[in-house]
Amino acid sequence: MNDLTKQTWPVSTRARDLHEAALVWDSHSCLPLKAGIDISDLERHRASGIDYVSVNVGMDFNPLSQVIRVLATFRGWLATRPDHFMIASTAADVRRAKAEGKLAVSFDLEGSDMIEGDLDMLRLYRDLGVRQMHLAYNRDNPIAGGCHGADIGLTALGHKVVAEINRLGIIMDCSHSGYRTSMDVMAASTKPVVFSHTCMRKLMDHPRNVWDDQIDACARTGGVIGITGIGIFLGADDASTATFMRHVDYAVQRVGAAHVGIGLDFVFRRGADDYPPNFDRSLWWPPSHRYVGRSNFVEPERMPLITEALIAQGYSDADIRGILGENFLRIAQQTWPAEAA
Repeated sequence: MNDLTKQTWPVSTRARDLHEAALVWDSHSCLPLKAGIDISDLERHRASGIDYVSVNVGMDFNPLSQVIRVLATFRGWLATRPDHFMIASTAADVRRAKAEGKLAVSFDLEGSDMIEGDLDMLRLYRDLGVRQMHLAYNRDNPIAGGCHGADIGLTALGHKVVAEINRLGIIMDCSHSGYRTSMDVMAASTKPVVFSHTCMRKLMDHPRNVWDDQIDACARTGGVIGITGIGIFLGADDASTATFMRHVDYAVQRVGAAHVGIGLDFVFRRGADDYPPNFDRSLWWPPSHRYVGRSNFVEPERMPLITEALIAQGYSDADIRGILGENFLRIAQQTWPAEAA
């Protein structure tokens, strides 16, 4: 990272040095799901001292053809810019990207409809760089229940999907899942389970957030809860650093710093027309749950300030490094293939 970039961080020398030394991991962010687009927005992550980001490539409402085209675009764009970016297949790739001043990128799926009930599709997505996946995006599907669904839990097919995800080396994620599904997944998984981007339901009662027993169950798997930066999940559309830190500290006090991380869920170019035909926004994001208007977000540029806030909270440097990224790196080391697939 160059000195000019570092000088733009409005933080103390201690926070700047710690942020630069730490491996900083954003477990989920979103780009427009369009073929052929420029994804240079990711430079904002690199300039903010973030070393790794998982980028969404599809949700349950995105057809398989769209997901594959998006993966082709994202992989192609990254592959032609090796000086600044690296497609990360292994935990070693992430560490190497950090050492070389590059942003490591892999992909995640939000839901499982795009496998069309075929377990072999999971291997294909893994081979194309998907390293994190949850099973239902807000609504129920044949595999699992979503957080705005009927709380159906994990189906018989869903149990097979969890086992295959574990076997292939994809991080098992429960974000957007219904309560029963999340608890079923955490009971069934043989690998650590994460909530890549969520908040604490005791602080903000929203169906996308998690209750204390979900937090506890995640920690028992050895997993990590990634605190998200979306205002309607943090509070009354409050994406302030102070409110973000309330959720971080709640999780830390509940299960310990080793089980807490960050998943901003920042949406680049909001309003991009990337929905499939006949998309029903109100079905997937019910207005009754505050999905209206333009929500506030914690942006990537806030990450050095979050490091400063973690210091002010009184956490040790080791705990701060864990929250900033080493905790999620641990999950990758325990889950991802040791060698590129």
